[in-house]
Amino acid sequence: MIIRPILTAACATVAIFASASASAHGPGANVKPNFEQTIPNLPGKSLVAVEVVYPPGAGSPPHMHAKSAFIYAYVVSGAVESKVNDGEVHVYRAGQSWSEPPGATHAVSRNASKTRPAKLLAVFVVDSDDKELTKPLK
Repeated sequence: MIIRPILTAACATVAIFASASASAHGPGANVKPNFEQTIPNLPGKSLVAVEVVYPPGAGSPPHMHAKSAFIYAYVVSGAVESKVNDGEVHVYRAGQSWSEPPGATHAVSRNASKTRPAKLLAVFVVDSDDKELTKPLK
C-alpha cells in the first residue's frame, strides 16, 4: 500500500525536473535541478529548487509559472533584471531576493550585465502533480 504514493511522488519528481529546464527559459539561460522533496506535512505539495545561470547579456523569453507555484528567488551572483506580473522592472543583486505569487507571469527575466554572468536560485512550493514549472507566453 505504501508503494503507490512513493511511485507517484517519484513520477512527479521526474516530471517537475524535466519541466524545470523547459523551453520557457530559452537557449540563453542554463537551468538545472538543485533540490526536490515532497513536503510531509503538506500533502500534495513539493519543494523544488532550480539553479538558473544567465550568461552575460542573456535572458529568458516571457513565461508563466505553474498556477500552484509560490516562488522564492535568490540572486546568488551577479545581477538579475525581473518583472513579475504588472510590477516594475527591478534589478536584484547578489544576496537580494523576491517572491512570486502562484501563476505569475514573468515578462522580464534576464542578466542585467552584458559582461558578467548571473546566477539565480528559484525555490518553488508547488503541487506535486504539476507537470510544468514554466511555460512560454504566447
